[in-house]
Parts: sequence; C-alpha cells; structure tokens
Amino acid sequence: MLVLAFESSCDETSAAVVRMGEGAPVILSNIVATQIPVHRLYGGVVPEIASRAHIEAISGITYEALEKAGVTLDDIGCIGVTAHPGLIGALLVGVNFAKSLAVSRGIPLVPVQHIEGHIAANYLSDPTLVPPYLALVASGGHTSLITVRDYTDFETVGGTRDDAMGEAFDKVARVMGIPYPGGAEMDRLASVGNPDAIRFPTAALPGDTLDFSFSGLKTAVINYLHNLEQKELPFPKEDVAASFTKTVVSSAMKKLDLAILRYHPTRLVMAGGVSANSHLRKAAEALAKKRGIPLSVPPLSLCGDNAAMIAAQAYYNYMAGIRAGADLNASPND
Repeated sequence: MLVLAFESSCDETSAAVVRMGEGAPVILSNIVATQIPVHRLYGGVVPEIASRAHIEAISGITYEALEKAGVTLDDIGCIGVTAHPGLIGALLVGVNFAKSLAVSRGIPLVPVQHIEGHIAANYLSDPTLVPPYLALVASGGHTSLITVRDYTDFETVGGTRDDAMGEAFDKVARVMGIPYPGGAEMDRLASVGNPDAIRFPTAALPGDTLDFSFSGLKTAVINYLHNLEQKELPFPKEDVAASFTKTVVSSAMKKLDLAILRYHPTRLVMAGGVSANSHLRKAAEALAKKRGIPLSVPPLSLCGDNAAMIAAQAYYNYMAGIRAGADLNASPND
C-alpha cells in the first residue's frame, strides 16, 4: 500500500509517500520544508508565523512528494495526517489540507498521534522491530516512557511533569547565546567540555516513579549563568553544555533502567528529535548492552518531525480500522 502523509505539528511542513505492507517499508519521498531561519530571528517558534508558513508550503511539497515518488493520487491507498498534539494553528493546516484531499478523491483518511509517529520512525529503519517493546521518546514537547504492546496499543508509564527534554536544551542554549535551535550546538559543545565541571540537580524524580521534572534543572543552569553574568565573570560554554548534558542523559537513563527492571521488555526503542543527541544515543546503547536488550534508534534524518514517520503509523492505524471523516479536528493535547 502507498501511504501519503502530512506532518505540520510545529515548524516543519512535511509530505511523504511511503510503501508499506509489502516487505520492508520503502520511503519513496519525504519532503521537509523547514522554518528554522524564520524562527531563529525570534529565538524560538512563533505559532502564528508557523501557521502561515505551513499554508504557503503544504501544496507545493505535496506535488513535490508525489512527483519524487513517481506516483499520482490514484495510486494512494490512504492519507495519514498528524492530528494531535502540537500547535493548534499549525496542526489545522495539515488536517484541513489532508481532509480536503481525502474527501475530494475518495481516499481513506487516517489520523495519527504525533508521538506515536515518532516511535513508528523505527519501523522504517529497522524491519526486524515488532511490538511489544519499551520506548523512550524525547522531543521538544515531550519526554515519555511508553510501553508499546502492539502497533496501535500504547501506554505512557512515565514522563515529564513540566518542561520536556528538548525544551530544556533550547532554553538553556538561548540563555547561553546559542541561536535557535540550540540542540546541535549544545551537543557539539558537550563533546569538548568537562561533564564533571559543574554539578546540577537531577531531573529524575525521587522514588519509584518513572517521571521527570526538567524545570528545576533548567532553572538551576540558568541561575548559574545569571550569577556569573552579574559578577561579570565569563562562563565556559563547553563545560556548562557538558555538565548540563550529562545531567539530562543520566536522568533519562536512570528512569529508563527502572522501567526496564519493572516491565522486562525484550526490545528498546528511542525516538523524537532529541534522540539525535549523540550523548543520549551512546548512553542508551550502553544501557541496552548492559541489560542485554536490542535497541532501535532512527537515523538522524528520521529523528526530527517528518511525514514518513506519520505514514508508517498511519498504515498500522489503517490496518487496525482507524479512520476519520470530514469532521476530523486537530487538538493541541495528547
């Protein structure tokens, strides 16, 4: 089956065509129109600007995705679209465009939950992956531990109670003077800094809970930087990035290990934009090796928001009988 999918939950407009259900999945096209240069001027995503940019881009990238895949709408078996969660104005662009296309051409419409889409990116890069497994999802808006019982059966067993991991990275980077998005530069700086230079509080909440709180850690780093600034003292960007990254990663691994001991998964999965962080990837690989569990992590090209991952989850939703009609609406919530 050929799946045409759309992703517009934040600041990336994406359309993709993916062949699913005929052996290993094949990404025929995965077009992503980024808005980073625009939002960099404001130090972060401006929802209204993002929505307008999606409107300007979505039609063009749809034609591009179909052309690159060498197919027409007559060849498409279903249309998938991110329906939630995300920025409501941005989501509405993708949802309404997908609805119009599906209704006008009589093609089944399949809604997809954004985080489930991130997890499904692993099916595109690891054909051996089948549920059940345990997933760590780390992105700009989410940090969650999820047990995946089947392709459409998910249970969140732990997560952040405030800021997400990616949000903390971006906010700390901004205070350090690093342009948006700061994740990649923080990763690079952390690779050359001293991870033991500064002690920051853990984001792993105490006790047997699987939850996180990145707000306190973020505030501790920002206060550290502000104190140095008030004293007119320079701060070592590399050491701050390394120490902060070490704390974030160790916090995530502490709760992931606890989840492994509690749920005894036979497979581990990591997904989301922050799964591109080299330090997080190495730590997850080390933990998986220690526990003797295979780990699946998407390639960097599929870690960020993209429509190919939405197509993968849309296929499994379609096979499970999940459909939407012209009354499909977007939602900012999970």
